[in-house]
Amino acid sequence: MRILFASGKGGAGKTTVTASLAKVWPRDAIVVDADVEAPNVALFTDTTIELKTPVAMRVPEKITDRCDFCGECIAICQFKAVVKLGDRIVAFPDMCHGCGGCFTVCTRNAIKEGERALGEIVQGKAFDGQHDFLAGRSRIGESMTPPLIRALNQRLKTIVDDRDVLIDAPPGVSCPVMTASRMADLVVLIAEPTPFGFHDFRLAVQAFKESDKPMAVILNRSGQANTQAIESEIAHFCETEKLWLIDAIPFAEEAAKHYARSGLLCDLNEQWHERFVEIARRLCALDAKEDTYA
Repeated sequence: MRILFASGKGGAGKTTVTASLAKVWPRDAIVVDADVEAPNVALFTDTTIELKTPVAMRVPEKITDRCDFCGECIAICQFKAVVKLGDRIVAFPDMCHGCGGCFTVCTRNAIKEGERALGEIVQGKAFDGQHDFLAGRSRIGESMTPPLIRALNQRLKTIVDDRDVLIDAPPGVSCPVMTASRMADLVVLIAEPTPFGFHDFRLAVQAFKESDKPMAVILNRSGQANTQAIESEIAHFCETEKLWLIDAIPFAEEAAKHYARSGLLCDLNEQWHERFVEIARRLCALDAKEDTYA
């Protein structure tokens, strides 16, 4: 089973939940941090890094004198990485999205190929060797994360066998998280019981419907006095959409303080430990090929 832990917005608790579930996961697993712009799962998983691999993307570096100004490279580029300025055709490597279309349509091989560093993939062990660990880290200032996430997925394919995979996704519902979802066969959405959280949670459900992947839900920071109405709406929405609400993790001040000290919620006390053990048990019991869960 490959599970993507996602949320419609940042701060909903997906990293917190992913790391705690990884700690108590009853089977051998690979922990993957696909939130490449802010990878922080390793802060909670006692991770030892064993290998770092740089990742770069093929980009147009320069238009050479072989160019006959046919304009095909300009026409195919949707991101203005190749444009005409006056009587010249100019390449802007930082605008490139890495599709390779300009190289394909240039019959005169007039485009000099270059590379743009995207970041790196790190590999190691989590929880003193309990699980394998894999993460992407984007280069500071790099805005293109999907190619790095695709490279992370390719690396995952080389090490995964019949083990479970627990993936911490990028936040939101844009290209990075949808790219990361290709690694998974089940999406677990972490919902936050606030007006903004509920709004973005619904957007996430709609987005993942397009990927035709089964979904389940964990409600985080539940039980606050001013969130009862929103929680009822979320529960009703899950019932309407036939989404299995796995559990509602309670809000607790001691949990927030524990997390602020880089502590895992499953280590807070025996009650919290058993809660995450039960969530892990329920997830392990699922058949990820099913469309709905009851």
